Amino acid sequence: MAKQTDDDREIILSDDQGNEEVYRVLFTFEAEEYGKSYVLLYRAADEINAEVEVQAFSYTPDENGDVTSGDLEPIETNDEWDMIQEVLNTFSADDQSEEQ
Repeated sequence: MAKQTDDDREIILSDDQGNEEVYRVLFTFEAEEYGKSYVLLYRAADEINAEVEVQAFSYTPDENGDVTSGDLEPIETNDEWDMIQEVLNTFSADDQSEEQ
């Protein structure tokens, strides 16, 4: 389960036991070939670490472009994972080149 906080860059995810954890939105993007939008998240608590574990979900916004708490879906295919990995690699490379 997910719900957005007042900061639209944060999402609270709940596990099966109801434990809640704050995640920050790394970035979102659309993939026309799959007809979906994707969000990449990382645990807010991991921000201080050199490396963070990125989680990816797909979502379909409503006709107003809004996303509700139950709209995050797991990634279903290896092809989608490969595409997400390519986008993340490009994002990481762009981010590193901006830092230099």
